[in-house]
Amino acid sequence: NKRDKKIICQNKQQKMNSSFAISPKLNKNKVFLLQKSEVEKRLDPQFYKQEFKYNIAKIKKVKHKRLGEVVKYSTETWNSKDFFNSTFPYIEISEIDTLSGEIQNISQVEIKNAPSRAKMVVRENDIIISTTRPNRGAISFIRKQNDFSIASTGFSVIRDIINPEIKREYLFAVIRQHIILKQFEQRSSGGNYPAITPEELNNVIIPIPEINKQEKIISIFKTCVEQKKQNEAQTEKLLASIDDYLLKELGITLPTPPENILMNRIFTTTIKEISGGRFDPKLYSPQTKALLKSLLKTKYEFQTLKVMIVHSTAGDWGLDENEKVNENEYVKCLVLRATEFDNKFNLNVEGNRAKYRLINKIKLTTLDIQTDDLLIEKSGGSRDQPVGRIAILHKDLTNNYTLCFSNFVHKIRFNQNIIYPEFAFNYLKTIHNIKITDVMQSQTNGIRNLILSEYFNLPIPIPSLTKQKEIAKHITDIRKQAQQLKDKTKEALEKAGKEIESILIS
Repeated sequence: NKRDKKIICQNKQQKMNSSFAISPKLNKNKVFLLQKSEVEKRLDPQFYKQEFKYNIAKIKKVKHKRLGEVVKYSTETWNSKDFFNSTFPYIEISEIDTLSGEIQNISQVEIKNAPSRAKMVVRENDIIISTTRPNRGAISFIRKQNDFSIASTGFSVIRDIINPEIKREYLFAVIRQHIILKQFEQRSSGGNYPAITPEELNNVIIPIPEINKQEKIISIFKTCVEQKKQNEAQTEKLLASIDDYLLKELGITLPTPPENILMNRIFTTTIKEISGGRFDPKLYSPQTKALLKSLLKTKYEFQTLKVMIVHSTAGDWGLDENEKVNENEYVKCLVLRATEFDNKFNLNVEGNRAKYRLINKIKLTTLDIQTDDLLIEKSGGSRDQPVGRIAILHKDLTNNYTLCFSNFVHKIRFNQNIIYPEFAFNYLKTIHNIKITDVMQSQTNGIRNLILSEYFNLPIPIPSLTKQKEIAKHITDIRKQAQQLKDKTKEALEKAGKEIESILIS
């Protein structure tokens, strides 16, 4: 009869389903089976990765709500004609500390130069979430001092908490945790810069523990952020001592900066001095002249950089790593860009910062990349940072990666019989820190370009190689202490994150 036939069909279907199996040798996060009932509106396989599935299942074991059920977003934007006089405080995504959520810097931008994305008004107690690569954790809590700032449209702005079971500071702490950032990653879409839509953001689920647990989580998070601030203050103090130490060892005394008043910014020069040169006021100011002159008053003999350089070459951007090419002609390389230059340390290629490109093998041979080569940022910079940052290639990079560097970077190699590379790196880093390169840059289409001919004419003191190594070792030791504090901070935040998650999922 029909009933018996239906049962037989169901049994056959169950046997067919159970006959499918995935080899344990395969990556279960990349190859997996999915029931039709599990498919939502999304059809991209990335959305259904097993790690995401386990993460959601873990949260659903406890009381939870969709983010869209507990908050309301602000759509308040500003009209540049009605607010502010000449400049406005602008919060960019890149200025959010992804470890703590603190806003590292708020730029004062001229209204006439306002970026097209500078539209969102943020007020005290708002929570802002970067919707571009949201899993990075660029999420911040707007404090009183930043009330009525303008933020990028790349942020979603949470203004109201409509569920009385949730404390605002708990929400800020919890959406920064791994179990929520994983959902941001799952629900994002796009290529190099995946973003999360308002609809998908609303679908993120948030654990809602009892108020006493929320308060405990807030306390853990605040304690950790406070410890981070203390460690960072010690780190800054250590790193700030490097320039003073180096200049003192070389016998260089920098001129005292004049008071920033109008009379100190007005000066005269001669036509003869500027004839054939650049019409850049900074270059001819008394302050610049005094700064450059101070470099010559060293207790050691000096030479210009160009005399010390034995190899100098521009970089190459190559081709997209997915481009179809002849494998005999191209090789996949980690391409170092100005993005990887760390202002406080050296190079940072961790996580998704790294960029891989296909580089022509013949070109790569001519670049001749070696340990102890120095990289100079020749194009880039920003409003508050002159171009000309410096980096050095250590063995941890040259031994573990096939390296190249972009066309915005220039490579040099010094004569090591005269100059110890680590000493040269530290000296040139100080040169950048004291803003010498600020007067050696031109600007086209918003990009600052280092004038290499002027840069290579900079003087560099030449102590004995023994003294150079002594100076370099002392500075390396300082940076190691600073790095240990940085690592300690990261470990503390990771420990706090695990503690918070154990409270949430218990």
